[in-house]
Amino acid sequence: MPSITLNKNVFEKLVGKKLPIEKLKDRISMLGTDLEDIRGNEINVEVFPNRPDMLSEQGFARAFSSFIGVKKGLREYKAVKSGERVIVDKSVKDVRPYTACAIVKGIKFDDEKIKEVINIQEKLHITYGRNRKKVAIGIYPNEKIKYPIRFVARSPYDIKFRPLDSKNVMDGFEILRTHSTGKEYGYLLEGKDKFPIFIDANDKILSMPPIINSEEIGRISEKTKDVFIECSGFDFDSLKICLNIIVTALADMGGKIYSVELEDGKKIVSPDLKASEMKLNINYANKLLGLDLKEGDVKKLLERMGYSYRNKKVLVPCYRADVLHEMDIVEDIAIAYGYENFKEEIPNVSTIGEENKFFKFKKKIRDLLIGHGLVEINSYNITNKDEQTKLMERKIELVELENSKTEYNCLRVWLIPDLLMVLKGNRHYDYPQNIFEVGSIFKLDKDSETGVLEDERVAVLFCNNKTDFTQAKQLLDNLFDLLKLKYDIEETEHESFIPGRVGRVSINGKKVAYIGELHPKILDNFGIEMPVAGFELNLTELFNLI
Repeated sequence: MPSITLNKNVFEKLVGKKLPIEKLKDRISMLGTDLEDIRGNEINVEVFPNRPDMLSEQGFARAFSSFIGVKKGLREYKAVKSGERVIVDKSVKDVRPYTACAIVKGIKFDDEKIKEVINIQEKLHITYGRNRKKVAIGIYPNEKIKYPIRFVARSPYDIKFRPLDSKNVMDGFEILRTHSTGKEYGYLLEGKDKFPIFIDANDKILSMPPIINSEEIGRISEKTKDVFIECSGFDFDSLKICLNIIVTALADMGGKIYSVELEDGKKIVSPDLKASEMKLNINYANKLLGLDLKEGDVKKLLERMGYSYRNKKVLVPCYRADVLHEMDIVEDIAIAYGYENFKEEIPNVSTIGEENKFFKFKKKIRDLLIGHGLVEINSYNITNKDEQTKLMERKIELVELENSKTEYNCLRVWLIPDLLMVLKGNRHYDYPQNIFEVGSIFKLDKDSETGVLEDERVAVLFCNNKTDFTQAKQLLDNLFDLLKLKYDIEETEHESFIPGRVGRVSINGKKVAYIGELHPKILDNFGIEMPVAGFELNLTELFNLI
């Protein structure tokens, strides 16, 4: 878990209250963080990755202050229009398509504040940004920039600037080959014909994300008072939240937030600091927690966690990246109530244990696949709509999530896209890469009680230079031999597979699987250069046929 070191004097000033040392230790631990130790003027705390807003002194103090009742309720931040523009060029769409930007003015930087800003940036890179894959952040002295700024993609040979901590001007490829940061993160631009850059109206390059800032414009100092911040990546909602985490921390340092206008086919004001609304069923919360809280009780508890509660709706702060579901709010209610205040009770039940037959069935299949040298992976049921549909060249109805704040915006309807994402992420490792997953998929079903039907599937993908239909079929043969079942394959059509190399698997006329070689266009969409073949089998249907 990421950890932060708090200056005790600064922390107490930000919180607005000084607590006795034992009380301080207790409250920090009860906030849902792990207190490592307090030594002298340093407080060392581990913060769970789901709370990136607490990875700074300002963010942690903000949450703690609410928790102990000093500054309760929603912290509202406002942005003043700067009149400045950031133009997002079409050329970045296939490289790093989105950015969210802001300006913060009036910060009195000193050595400690500069270190704090760098720490926030790097901790967000590692955690929320997934080592810059998901989000990369750039912070620049605003006085050195001539607006409008352009976010464009150019040939690496045409990108020439002096990167941070370098004495020499380099082109894009030279930075990846010779600069220490380029060597570390260069794989994020591997295979790209063009690299993204931020460039101002004087044609001065600010940075080449997600790699490095320029030495000329990309370094803040004690003379800096105003900063320009950009977050770039592949999911705009994630960028917005990351930007909000940074600008609210800078605002708590004494800065004033200014918005810019993003021109990306349409005009977007950034940052968006409005609180989002989420419904809360108090009966649902009480049932989960085993409590009998009234509406007034819930309101007070939510205010202790930095929310506001109005008209039976919870107002969620703009910097909270972890509140995706009603359950997340219930968890915060539990923290505010105090885990130490829950009564321990032994349930009055008695059962006779027996291993679940379907579980045994799945284990049997897992063991076979592992025995054939395949590696099991586990991915989330919640996934990205584009990965399930657009990248697979398919139009499918999905169970979509309302008001999703991340790239995870739907429930998956099949497993193969998730396996392809794993292969995409492992392009830098040796082949063959033969993987499988046993997991749930979710389909819309008007006849079911919830409107959603859940099935268990197994998906298998082979990825190496000799992969073909035959390799996948041989494994399927072994699997059905194990289950003592006979199956039929008939040629079919499927948008994600090569025509003539895809089949529909059935048992006694019941369709249970697709098998085939993935279409080159699909592989190109995922950036995979090796052939891929495999199958996806409905285990729920198969189990019912045994």
